[in-house]
Amino acid sequence: MKVEFWFDPACPFCWMTSRWLTAVAPERGLEVDWRPISLLFKNDAQPDSPYYKPISRTRDLLRVVESARAAGGADKIGELYTVFGRHIHHEGTDVFDVAEALSSVGLDPAHAAALTEPSWDDAIREAMADALSLVGTDVGTPIIAVTGRHGRVGLFGPVITEMPNPDDGLRLWDGFITMVDTPGFFELKRTRTSSPDMSTIHFD
Repeated sequence: MKVEFWFDPACPFCWMTSRWLTAVAPERGLEVDWRPISLLFKNDAQPDSPYYKPISRTRDLLRVVESARAAGGADKIGELYTVFGRHIHHEGTDVFDVAEALSSVGLDPAHAAALTEPSWDDAIREAMADALSLVGTDVGTPIIAVTGRHGRVGLFGPVITEMPNPDDGLRLWDGFITMVDTPGFFELKRTRTSSPDMSTIHFD
């Protein structure tokens, strides 16, 4: 099954959900298409916002992602996002050598030049518009879309704050697919009482 996952590397909730999806993918035969969504663009963040600097930086990282995609590197974007996410969410910094990150996953380090190339913003906005056409504008990240029994459906979430164990992770995926395949389903929600616990994510 093809799964589309929209991500901004800045979002910790998006990161947590992406790690769950990465764990589930081989168990459920999922092929993940990692697509960009910029919280800078979506929220029209202004320089006086406390979020402006980090989401400007990750907008720049998404430019690099789209440069790599355009050059035929789509199959490496998930790995590149993993490198970005480890720096941002586990090392606590968005200041790292992007050329080195590219090289570490087998991509041309020259794509780092896209950091300062606004010409890639159109591709980011186009992908973001596709996501929002499926889920509406009153959501954040993550956004996931699959093509189920009733066509292509996107949902915001699931929002999780800790990495589920393998069995729970699979049950969560199966429940997600049940919701996608239910005509008229729109929303489940409860107020968050905790932030993502990155210590529950483990790398090989």
